Amino acid sequence: MKVIIGIPAFNEEKNIAAIVVKLKKKYDHVLVCDDGSSDMTHDIASSLGAIVVKHPTNLGYGAAIKTIFNEARKIDGDILITFDADGQHKISEIDSVLKPISENKADIVIGSRFLGNTKDIPKYRKIGIKMITGLTNTLTGSEITDAQSGFRAYSKKVLNEISPTESGMGISTEILIKSSKKQMRISEVPITISYENNTPSQEPISHGTSVVFSTIKHVAIERPLLYYGVTGLCFIITGLIFGGWTIQIFSEQEVLAPGIALIGIGGVILGTILLITATILFSIINVIREKR
Repeated sequence: MKVIIGIPAFNEEKNIAAIVVKLKKKYDHVLVCDDGSSDMTHDIASSLGAIVVKHPTNLGYGAAIKTIFNEARKIDGDILITFDADGQHKISEIDSVLKPISENKADIVIGSRFLGNTKDIPKYRKIGIKMITGLTNTLTGSEITDAQSGFRAYSKKVLNEISPTESGMGISTEILIKSSKKQMRISEVPITISYENNTPSQEPISHGTSVVFSTIKHVAIERPLLYYGVTGLCFIITGLIFGGWTIQIFSEQEVLAPGIALIGIGGVILGTILLITATILFSIINVIREKR
Protein backbone atom coordinates (compact mmCIF):
# COMPACT_ATOMS: atom_id res chain seq x y z
CA MET A 1 0.00 0.00 0.00
CA LYS A 2 1.51 3.29 -1.15
CA VAL A 3 1.14 5.97 1.54
CA ILE A 4 1.90 9.57 0.60
CA ILE A 5 2.49 12.23 3.24
CA GLY A 6 1.45 15.60 1.79
CA ILE A 7 2.76 18.73 3.52
CA PRO A 8 1.64 22.26 2.56
CA ALA A 9 4.43 24.64 3.57
CA PHE A 10 5.01 28.38 3.52
CA ASN A 11 8.23 29.80 4.97
CA GLU A 12 8.83 26.77 7.18
CA GLU A 13 12.64 26.54 6.97
CA LYS A 14 12.85 26.28 10.78
CA ASN A 15 10.56 23.25 10.99
CA ILE A 16 10.62 21.41 7.66
CA ALA A 17 13.97 19.61 8.10
CA ALA A 18 13.05 17.82 11.32
CA ILE A 19 9.66 16.79 9.94
CA VAL A 20 10.97 15.48 6.61
CA VAL A 21 13.84 13.55 8.24
CA LYS A 22 11.49 11.81 10.69
CA LEU A 23 8.89 11.05 8.03
CA LYS A 24 11.44 9.66 5.55
CA LYS A 25 12.52 7.06 8.11
CA LYS A 26 9.09 5.43 7.81
CA TYR A 27 7.45 6.64 4.60
CA ASP A 28 8.97 6.54 1.12
CA HIS A 29 6.75 9.22 -0.39
CA VAL A 30 6.97 12.58 1.39
CA LEU A 31 5.45 15.30 -0.78
CA VAL A 32 5.96 18.97 0.08
CA CYS A 33 4.11 21.78 -1.64
CA ASP A 34 6.13 24.94 -1.12
CA ASP A 35 3.50 27.64 -1.48
CA GLY A 36 5.74 30.44 -2.71
CA SER A 37 8.11 30.57 0.27
CA SER A 38 10.73 33.31 0.32
CA ASP A 39 13.05 31.29 2.58
CA MET A 40 14.93 27.99 2.16
CA THR A 41 11.92 25.69 2.63
CA HIS A 42 12.16 24.27 -0.91
CA ASP A 43 15.92 23.66 -0.85
CA ILE A 44 15.93 22.05 2.58
CA ALA A 45 13.02 19.69 1.88
CA SER A 46 14.41 18.73 -1.52
CA SER A 47 17.91 18.03 -0.18
CA LEU A 48 16.46 15.67 2.42
CA GLY A 49 14.71 13.52 -0.17
CA ALA A 50 11.20 14.95 -0.24
CA ILE A 51 9.31 15.40 -3.49
CA VAL A 52 8.90 19.17 -3.67
CA VAL A 53 6.51 21.15 -5.86
CA LYS A 54 6.93 24.91 -5.61
CA HIS A 55 4.33 27.57 -6.38
CA PRO A 56 5.84 30.72 -7.93
CA THR A 57 3.88 32.87 -5.47
CA ASN A 58 1.91 32.35 -2.28
CA LEU A 59 -1.45 31.06 -3.58
CA GLY A 60 -3.00 29.96 -0.30
CA TYR A 61 -3.52 26.83 1.78
CA GLY A 62 -6.24 25.51 -0.50
CA ALA A 63 -4.05 25.88 -3.57
CA ALA A 64 -1.32 23.87 -1.82
CA ILE A 65 -3.78 21.09 -0.96
CA LYS A 66 -5.02 21.03 -4.58
CA THR A 67 -1.44 20.63 -5.79
CA ILE A 68 -0.86 17.84 -3.27
CA PHE A 69 -4.03 16.05 -4.48
CA ASN A 70 -2.88 16.34 -8.10
CA GLU A 71 0.63 15.09 -7.36
CA ALA A 72 -0.70 12.22 -5.22
CA ARG A 73 -2.78 11.09 -8.20
CA LYS A 74 0.30 11.19 -10.45
CA ILE A 75 2.24 9.08 -7.95
CA ASP A 76 -0.77 6.73 -7.83
CA GLY A 77 -0.99 6.78 -4.05
CA ASP A 78 -3.37 4.49 -2.15
CA ILE A 79 -3.64 6.77 0.88
CA LEU A 80 -2.82 10.46 1.17
CA ILE A 81 -2.07 11.91 4.60
CA THR A 82 -2.14 15.71 4.86
CA PHE A 83 0.20 16.92 7.57
CA ASP A 84 1.07 20.44 8.72
CA ALA A 85 4.63 21.75 8.40
CA ASP A 86 4.64 23.83 11.58
CA GLY A 87 5.28 20.97 14.01
CA GLN A 88 1.79 20.93 15.54
CA HIS A 89 0.97 17.40 14.37
CA LYS A 90 2.57 14.27 15.82
CA ILE A 91 4.18 11.82 13.42
CA SER A 92 3.47 9.03 15.91
CA GLU A 93 -0.27 9.50 15.29
CA ILE A 94 -0.15 9.00 11.51
CA ASP A 95 -0.75 5.27 11.78
CA SER A 96 -3.96 5.74 13.78
CA VAL A 97 -5.22 8.29 11.23
CA LEU A 98 -4.64 6.03 8.23
CA LYS A 99 -5.76 2.79 9.94
CA PRO A 100 -9.54 3.07 9.21
CA ILE A 101 -8.77 3.48 5.48
CA SER A 102 -6.28 0.62 5.40
CA GLU A 103 -8.98 -1.54 7.02
CA ASN A 104 -11.56 -0.31 4.46
CA LYS A 105 -13.71 1.26 7.15
CA ALA A 106 -13.55 4.84 5.88
CA ASP A 107 -12.79 6.99 2.84
CA ILE A 108 -11.77 10.07 4.82
CA VAL A 109 -10.35 10.09 8.33
CA ILE A 110 -10.12 13.34 10.26
CA GLY A 111 -7.68 13.71 13.13
CA SER A 112 -9.93 15.47 15.61
CA ARG A 113 -8.68 17.80 18.31
CA PHE A 114 -11.99 17.45 20.15
CA LEU A 115 -12.10 13.72 20.81
CA GLY A 116 -9.45 13.87 23.51
CA ASN A 117 -8.13 16.42 25.98
CA THR A 118 -8.98 19.92 24.74
CA LYS A 119 -7.54 21.98 27.58
CA ASP A 120 -4.49 23.05 25.55
CA ILE A 121 -6.55 24.39 22.64
CA PRO A 122 -6.80 28.19 22.82
CA LYS A 123 -10.31 29.35 23.63
CA TYR A 124 -10.63 31.51 20.52
CA ARG A 125 -9.79 28.49 18.39
CA LYS A 126 -12.34 26.30 20.16
CA ILE A 127 -15.13 28.80 19.54
CA GLY A 128 -14.24 29.37 15.88
CA ILE A 129 -13.73 25.70 15.04
CA LYS A 130 -16.97 24.64 16.73
CA MET A 131 -18.96 27.32 14.87
CA ILE A 132 -17.51 26.29 11.50
CA THR A 133 -17.94 22.59 12.31
CA GLY A 134 -21.58 23.18 13.27
CA LEU A 135 -22.18 24.96 9.97
CA THR A 136 -20.51 22.12 8.07
CA ASN A 137 -22.56 19.48 9.89
CA THR A 138 -25.78 21.33 9.11
CA LEU A 139 -24.92 21.36 5.44
CA THR A 140 -23.61 17.79 5.17
CA GLY A 141 -25.78 16.02 7.73
CA SER A 142 -22.62 14.73 9.42
CA GLU A 143 -21.78 14.61 13.10
CA ILE A 144 -18.07 15.34 12.99
CA THR A 145 -16.30 17.25 15.75
CA ASP A 146 -13.45 18.97 13.88
CA ALA A 147 -14.20 20.09 10.32
CA GLN A 148 -11.06 22.23 10.13
CA SER A 149 -8.37 19.76 11.09
CA GLY A 150 -5.55 19.67 8.55
CA PHE A 151 -4.41 16.25 9.78
CA ARG A 152 -6.40 13.89 7.55
CA ALA A 153 -6.22 10.69 5.54
CA TYR A 154 -7.79 10.30 2.10
CA SER A 155 -8.37 7.05 0.23
CA LYS A 156 -7.61 6.47 -3.44
CA LYS A 157 -11.37 6.77 -4.08
CA VAL A 158 -11.37 10.31 -2.70
CA LEU A 159 -8.28 11.24 -4.71
CA ASN A 160 -9.90 9.97 -7.90
CA GLU A 161 -13.40 11.36 -7.38
CA ILE A 162 -12.97 14.62 -5.47
CA SER A 163 -11.45 17.64 -7.20
CA PRO A 164 -11.34 20.58 -4.79
CA THR A 165 -11.44 24.09 -6.23
CA GLU A 166 -10.98 26.40 -3.24
CA SER A 167 -7.65 28.19 -2.93
CA GLY A 168 -8.17 29.43 0.62
CA MET A 169 -8.86 27.87 4.00
CA GLY A 170 -12.35 26.86 2.90
CA ILE A 171 -10.95 23.82 1.08
CA SER A 172 -11.29 21.61 4.18
CA THR A 173 -15.03 22.27 4.28
CA GLU A 174 -15.36 21.97 0.50
CA ILE A 175 -13.85 18.46 0.52
CA LEU A 176 -16.25 17.34 3.25
CA ILE A 177 -19.26 18.79 1.41
CA LYS A 178 -18.33 17.11 -1.87
CA SER A 179 -17.51 13.82 -0.15
CA SER A 180 -20.81 13.78 1.75
CA LYS A 181 -22.65 14.42 -1.49
CA LYS A 182 -21.01 11.28 -2.92
CA GLN A 183 -21.91 9.40 0.28
CA MET A 184 -18.31 8.69 1.16
CA ARG A 185 -17.53 7.35 4.61
CA ILE A 186 -16.08 9.96 6.96
CA SER A 187 -14.70 9.04 10.36
CA GLU A 188 -12.59 10.65 13.07
CA VAL A 189 -9.82 9.57 15.41
CA PRO A 190 -8.42 11.55 18.34
CA ILE A 191 -5.18 13.49 17.92
CA THR A 192 -3.20 15.86 20.12
CA ILE A 193 -1.91 19.21 18.94
CA SER A 194 1.03 21.26 20.16
CA TYR A 195 0.36 25.02 20.26
CA GLU A 196 3.67 25.91 21.91
CA ASN A 197 4.92 28.11 19.09
CA ASN A 198 1.50 29.42 18.12
CA THR A 199 0.50 32.96 19.07
CA PRO A 200 -2.87 34.65 18.50
CA SER A 201 -2.99 36.81 15.39
CA GLN A 202 -5.41 37.90 12.72
CA GLU A 203 -4.98 34.54 10.98
CA PRO A 204 -7.90 32.87 12.86
CA ILE A 205 -10.15 35.76 11.79
CA SER A 206 -9.18 35.53 8.12
CA HIS A 207 -9.38 31.74 8.35
CA GLY A 208 -12.90 31.84 9.77
CA THR A 209 -14.07 34.45 7.27
CA SER A 210 -12.68 32.45 4.35
CA VAL A 211 -14.38 29.25 5.52
CA VAL A 212 -17.74 30.92 6.15
CA PHE A 213 -17.81 32.57 2.71
CA SER A 214 -16.71 29.31 1.10
CA THR A 215 -19.50 27.42 2.86
CA ILE A 216 -22.10 30.02 1.88
CA LYS A 217 -20.96 29.71 -1.74
CA HIS A 218 -21.44 25.94 -1.66
CA VAL A 219 -24.86 26.33 -0.04
CA ALA A 220 -25.86 28.65 -2.88
CA ILE A 221 -24.70 26.10 -5.46
CA GLU A 222 -25.88 22.89 -3.83
CA ARG A 223 -29.08 24.12 -2.16
CA PRO A 224 -30.41 27.15 -4.03
CA LEU A 225 -33.88 26.80 -2.52
CA LEU A 226 -32.37 27.08 0.96
CA TYR A 227 -30.01 29.94 0.13
CA TYR A 228 -32.07 32.10 -2.25
CA GLY A 229 -35.51 30.87 -1.21
CA VAL A 230 -35.17 31.54 2.52
CA THR A 231 -33.48 34.88 1.83
CA GLY A 232 -36.29 35.78 -0.59
CA LEU A 233 -38.97 34.92 1.96
CA CYS A 234 -37.22 37.08 4.54
CA PHE A 235 -37.25 40.04 2.14
CA ILE A 236 -40.93 39.49 1.28
CA ILE A 237 -41.92 39.28 4.95
CA THR A 238 -39.92 42.42 5.69
CA GLY A 239 -41.56 44.17 2.73
CA LEU A 240 -45.05 43.18 3.89
CA ILE A 241 -44.32 44.43 7.41
CA PHE A 242 -43.20 47.82 6.07
CA GLY A 243 -46.15 47.84 3.68
CA GLY A 244 -48.54 47.24 6.55
CA TRP A 245 -46.82 49.97 8.53
CA THR A 246 -47.27 52.37 5.59
CA ILE A 247 -51.00 51.58 5.42
CA GLN A 248 -51.36 52.04 9.18
CA ILE A 249 -49.68 55.47 9.08
CA PHE A 250 -51.85 56.55 6.16
CA SER A 251 -55.09 55.36 7.80
CA GLU A 252 -54.29 57.07 11.09
CA GLN A 253 -52.65 60.29 9.89
CA GLU A 254 -53.67 60.45 6.22
CA VAL A 255 -50.00 60.95 5.43
CA LEU A 256 -47.99 58.85 3.00
CA ALA A 257 -44.58 57.79 4.33
CA PRO A 258 -42.60 57.41 1.08
CA GLY A 259 -39.44 56.05 2.71
CA ILE A 260 -41.26 53.27 4.54
CA ALA A 261 -43.41 52.55 1.48
CA LEU A 262 -40.33 52.22 -0.77
CA ILE A 263 -38.71 49.78 1.66
CA GLY A 264 -41.90 47.72 1.66
CA ILE A 265 -42.21 47.66 -2.14
CA GLY A 266 -38.49 47.03 -2.60
CA GLY A 267 -38.52 44.16 -0.13
CA VAL A 268 -41.41 42.42 -1.87
CA ILE A 269 -39.89 42.92 -5.35
CA LEU A 270 -36.40 41.75 -4.30
CA GLY A 271 -37.84 38.80 -2.39
CA THR A 272 -39.90 37.74 -5.40
CA ILE A 273 -36.85 37.94 -7.67
CA LEU A 274 -34.87 35.76 -5.24
CA LEU A 275 -37.67 33.17 -5.07
CA ILE A 276 -37.84 33.01 -8.86
CA THR A 277 -34.03 32.69 -9.00
CA ALA A 278 -34.14 29.87 -6.44
CA THR A 279 -36.75 27.98 -8.45
CA ILE A 280 -34.86 28.37 -11.75
CA LEU A 281 -31.50 27.34 -10.27
CA PHE A 282 -33.08 24.39 -8.46
CA SER A 283 -34.58 23.16 -11.74
CA ILE A 284 -31.32 23.63 -13.67
CA ILE A 285 -29.25 21.83 -11.01
CA ASN A 286 -31.69 18.91 -10.91
CA VAL A 287 -31.56 18.55 -14.71
CA ILE A 288 -27.73 18.54 -14.59
CA ARG A 289 -27.72 15.93 -11.81
CA GLU A 290 -30.13 13.68 -13.70
CA LYS A 291 -27.97 13.84 -16.85
CA ARG A 292 -24.94 12.76 -14.83
